[in-house]
Amino acid sequence: MNVMLYIYVDGSCLGNQNVDKETPAGWGVVIIKDSNDLGRGNGDILHEFHGKVITNNDEENFIGAEVGSNNTAELTAFAEALRWCLTEGGDEDIIIKTDSQYAGNQATGNWKAKANRELVSHVQNLWNEVSELRGLSWEHVKAHSGHRWNERADHLAIRAASDETPESLSFWKPGQR
Repeated sequence: MNVMLYIYVDGSCLGNQNVDKETPAGWGVVIIKDSNDLGRGNGDILHEFHGKVITNNDEENFIGAEVGSNNTAELTAFAEALRWCLTEGGDEDIIIKTDSQYAGNQATGNWKAKANRELVSHVQNLWNEVSELRGLSWEHVKAHSGHRWNERADHLAIRAASDETPESLSFWKPGQR
């Protein structure tokens, strides 16, 4: 059996209406090892991280987001997960799990970008680079359906967008935003 890592990504935007460069948006990434992927979130967290969507092209970590939105947050989470895949040095196959059909289809180039073209191009380049090095695919997971690791990624994303510290895993419960 192939050793596999599951990476859950999510994005969050406060309001997500009439968005602009100032709209707060955040992303979360949760990397899981030792999962059989049969239930609603077994396995252990290997690593988790989160941050804000950067919309200022003068900032060091700018990757092309034009506005803070759910879509730019989801795409930024994908980018951060893929960057981790490039730097962590493993060779396990990876499945990225997301509740955003939009982000998964943009990342793989299945859908043509109508907005945030620079961000989408950045994510697609990362996708191509990682997929040359190891097995890589993505799967959709239903949002807010109680899946432990998707809920954890959501928690990290909403807390990043809100400038709040996430609850430690010891005290956090699925569904807690």
